[in-house]
Amino acid sequence: MDSREAGRANLGLMPEHGLLYELLRKLNLSDFAARTAEFLLVRPLRVVLVAAAAVLLSRIAARSIRRAIRSFRNRTPLATTSLRAGQRADTLSDVLSNLVRAVVWGVAVLVILDEFGINLAPLLAGAGIAGVAIGFGAQSLVKDVLSGMFILLEDQYGVGDVITVTERATGTVEDLTVRVTRLRAADGTVWFVPNGEIRQVGNSSMEWSRAVVDVLVSYDADLDLVRRSMKEEADALAGEEEWAPHVLEEPEMLGVQATDAGAVTLRLMVKTAPRQQYAVARELRGRINERLRREGIRRPSQAAFVTAAGLDPATPTPPPD
Repeated sequence: MDSREAGRANLGLMPEHGLLYELLRKLNLSDFAARTAEFLLVRPLRVVLVAAAAVLLSRIAARSIRRAIRSFRNRTPLATTSLRAGQRADTLSDVLSNLVRAVVWGVAVLVILDEFGINLAPLLAGAGIAGVAIGFGAQSLVKDVLSGMFILLEDQYGVGDVITVTERATGTVEDLTVRVTRLRAADGTVWFVPNGEIRQVGNSSMEWSRAVVDVLVSYDADLDLVRRSMKEEADALAGEEEWAPHVLEEPEMLGVQATDAGAVTLRLMVKTAPRQQYAVARELRGRINERLRREGIRRPSQAAFVTAAGLDPATPTPPPD
């Protein structure tokens, strides 16, 4: 390096060079040739090393995230026996892994740009200002995303489940993202509920469901005959090929559930497959009603069949008999 180049280097007008540049200069190559050789040999090697480090770090981080989520999921006894919970945990792992990969590769791209002499100060300053602005304006969004991640991880509900999240928002889950849950109510109304606003959720179709059918009869009715008739109809339905897959256990006749001034209420319960309680309850209501009519059981004028599990999201409650 001549005196002029040394002076420029001391003033910070020239970039510092590595050993390869010094070696090439000692071999009597010109400054341009030495810098060109360094650019073509050393910097590509650095870029390759940075890319290799990014690949390694992203893989290590992805595996660590999967192990952490799997460990967290296994702490919940119900989740360990739920196939859907495992699938959703894997989905959440993929989302977080992709996020980590994006961060790692973003940093790697900045390092590579710096290797090519691009000034990163304006980029970093602009990114910092944008990050502060977005942070103030997206607090609720971050809250929704974090809540959605825990909903996915804990398998609180999924697409197709019938849930209740507020006094007014009850229906079938049509879509679930990390930010919002979309419900379809019985009247066709679509509810978009931000995940961060969900404080409590009732899921009537997780793992299994239960059809609860109440029958009202008059006080002078033969209660033993009513109980026997209801139980026989439920057992017959459970034994049929069409309905057997939907009935998980033997129907349970509880007997007298309540009494009031005009009627006696008898209750029958059937454990069903998820989301099948409404179909089973509708079929039982029809069969029991016809059986009691044939048996000559007197019914109060205000008697009606109801399901204690809630309104059927598919069809409205039938009118009183």
